[in-house]
Amino acid sequence: MIHIYCGDGKGKTTCAFGLALRAAGRGRKVVIAQFLKSGDSGERDAIAHVPGVTLLPVPEQVKFTFMMNDQEKADASARMRETLQQVSGLVKAGGCGLVVLDECCAAVSTGLLPLAEVLAFLDGAPEDLEVVITGRDPDPALVERADYITEMKKIRHPFDKGVAARKGIEW
Repeated sequence: MIHIYCGDGKGKTTCAFGLALRAAGRGRKVVIAQFLKSGDSGERDAIAHVPGVTLLPVPEQVKFTFMMNDQEKADASARMRETLQQVSGLVKAGGCGLVVLDECCAAVSTGLLPLAEVLAFLDGAPEDLEVVITGRDPDPALVERADYITEMKKIRHPFDKGVAARKGIEW
């Protein structure tokens, strides 16, 4: 089944990693791929120690797409496409029970990860594979395929009062 965690609120990645922990705790093999994310996150640091979880590498630093020049966008796109191919290979090798495609929605909406490639992955996935896709504004084609859609809605956030993101809480 396909899960989408979307919306403008905090917690999409944390929710996806929570499901990854649950699946790993029940003996499922988990693959986590992150798009438009750097390696500096509490979730990554913790889940890297969980048996049965394959955490694909990410760059140490990632710029916002609006800050990238054309070459940086091309490099990021190539890296994301390669990451999706890695995920596909791991799934085809067998035994994978859950795949997390974190920030896949943003990677698609910015044009860095072709929607057609994501859809091909989803359409070719084994029937018993759970796939979690996170990010804001999921493409309608992803929404159409989803079995679960959970929207995180921001009601209030300290950032609105000028409080910067805090290590261990927001990242």
